[in-house]
Amino acid sequence: MPVEVDAGLATLSDQLTLAAVLLYVVAMVCYALDLGFGRVKGTDGKSEAVRPEEVLVAAGGGAAGAGVAVAPSAPPAPPGHDAAPAGRAPGAWATRAATVAVALTWLGWAVNLGALLTRGWAVGRWPWGNMYEFVVAMCFAAVSAFLYLQLRHGSRFLGAFVTVAAALGLGFAVRYLYVQAGPVVPALNSYWVAIHVTAAIAASGLFIAAGAAGVLYLVRKDGAVRLPSRPDLDRVAHRAIVIAFPIWTFAVIAGSLWADKAWGRYWGWDPKEVWAFITWIAYAAYLHARATAGFKGRAAMIVQLIAFACLMFNLVGVNIFLGGLHSYAEVPG
Repeated sequence: MPVEVDAGLATLSDQLTLAAVLLYVVAMVCYALDLGFGRVKGTDGKSEAVRPEEVLVAAGGGAAGAGVAVAPSAPPAPPGHDAAPAGRAPGAWATRAATVAVALTWLGWAVNLGALLTRGWAVGRWPWGNMYEFVVAMCFAAVSAFLYLQLRHGSRFLGAFVTVAAALGLGFAVRYLYVQAGPVVPALNSYWVAIHVTAAIAASGLFIAAGAAGVLYLVRKDGAVRLPSRPDLDRVAHRAIVIAFPIWTFAVIAGSLWADKAWGRYWGWDPKEVWAFITWIAYAAYLHARATAGFKGRAAMIVQLIAFACLMFNLVGVNIFLGGLHSYAEVPG
């Protein structure tokens, strides 16, 4: 019996996806303003406002407790640059940029969730039955992972990079992967979609956040006071992967169980299965490298980014460039 599609909800889902793109872009701009003008990063990776009194030092004192607050002498300006006024705090617009960015990210997250829910209600199934829906869900998971890390570990510095990745991902899905809401092939009409694919999406979101931290780690210059230290970036990436790796492991195992139910075998070396296993091996190598004395820092982070590249090829590249039993992803030609 054909599934009826609610055209109104499907259209609303498309509109909410476009709105999420816009919100993520504006949030990214606000995060960039916060990084560039409004805040100075502490050693714990959290942002701290620059206050005028913080550039004053107490002179004198002693037993009497008396003293005069004087500003330290400013370092000489580089050739061709004027010295900045001592004690100058960021403007009000800059100090509010982070608050606006976080608020817009939460709003974009809610709109992104609304796009998924309305798509699912429109077709009466889980809303990740094709590549378009999967990428929309993966962007939602990436932003969810960032918001979790921001609340738990104060990792707001990742905001500009995760939101731009989410905006680009959604834009790519709308421009190149979009398909009309409708039914899926019989193989996807299974409760395993809710188990296997959901786990893969959740792990991918955390891996994306870790990948953003890894890129920052490699491009960060010594003396860059507006970014967290490399140990802080390494710690954030490691925490995200420690959570994501067992979820990805579960997704691979659940996929093999689904394959046995659908095709009568647990493993058939299908391209999707192969690259899921390669991704698992790569992240296991990173965790092993991170735990091995003498193989930390930059070397371990490079391994993490290689694993991230494997993940991206597995999630997107396999469906676009390779065939196999997972070629029902409905990538437009």
